[in-house]
Amino acid sequence: MNTQTHAPATLRLGLTGGIGSGKSSVANLLIRRGAALVDADAIARSVTAAHGSAMPAIAKTFGADFVTPEGALDRDRMRAHVFDDALAKKRLEGIIHPLVALETKRQAQAAFKAGHRTVVFDVPLLVESGHWRTQVDRVLVVDCLVETQIQRVMARNDLSREGVKKIIASQATREQRLATADWVIYNDALSFEALDQLVSALPIQPL
Repeated sequence: MNTQTHAPATLRLGLTGGIGSGKSSVANLLIRRGAALVDADAIARSVTAAHGSAMPAIAKTFGADFVTPEGALDRDRMRAHVFDDALAKKRLEGIIHPLVALETKRQAQAAFKAGHRTVVFDVPLLVESGHWRTQVDRVLVVDCLVETQIQRVMARNDLSREGVKKIIASQATREQRLATADWVIYNDALSFEALDQLVSALPIQPL
């Protein structure tokens, strides 16, 4: 883990890692130390939930077939639609991303106002999105071997090996994520206690 770069007094920390890397465990450990969490995925889910702020534009752009009877995004149908259609994916992101950006900004401002010194932006696709790197002060990457990702996700989500490999292939590579990192936690064969120690060693105290 690189701990050479010192963080500012208040910190916007971008947290990312591939599926199965243990990113959520690191986020929880940072929260236990007093950091505030802004979860980009949770916000994206909220704006596409029943009657969420993204739903009118999604219905208008993609049609009623992509909206559930409850008024939420039909995630399975949309996932299949955009997986091999880059233009459709870009249109969907053009609807969702600005709304997520507004809400992440609001939550971060509220956290700093409440006295938090560190706000963790949990962004699975931080590297892929392109714009997130300029929105944070530092990037923490949780890294592990691809085979470790596969085994963890297969055990956790009951997916096939090929299914997990397909998800991994749709994300940034390890090399791309590491190239953006200020700090790296290599979480391959760590116990929870060892992971806790590495999080404690990050030069961002007090949170």
